[in-house]
Amino acid sequence: MTTTDAADWLRMRRALWPDDSDSHVREIDRFLAGHRHEPLEALIAVDDSGSAVGFAELSIRNIAEDCTTDRVAYLEGWYVEPHLRRQGVGAALVGAAEAWARAQGCTEFGSDTTIDNEASAAAHRALGFAETARLRTFLKRL
Repeated sequence: MTTTDAADWLRMRRALWPDDSDSHVREIDRFLAGHRHEPLEALIAVDDSGSAVGFAELSIRNIAEDCTTDRVAYLEGWYVEPHLRRQGVGAALVGAAEAWARAQGCTEFGSDTTIDNEASAAAHRALGFAETARLRTFLKRL
């Protein structure tokens, strides 16, 4: 992901996470300025004409559900344009993410989706992820 990809990345982030639209520009700017924590890495998929059609955002977590190591590569965000889903774009992104994870010394790769997103769950299973738990998270402001 480079500065030339920022507008496309923003467009796709807004499609994936419409409720978080206020934070997208700030997070993209921080990443492109070198302040990388989450995401630690971002990958972009382009079609034959050079148009951006998907992305993957990656981190390394010290704790991930049902993982046994303390360096778990994590798929924080994964998006493919709707008209190109089920055509290998998502698989290519995950394959590149796995290669990145191995290069970071990770031996486990985690991900999650909302409990009601059956399409995402099916896509994860199709790419070899095993569902390990279903969670509900809670927040209490102090």
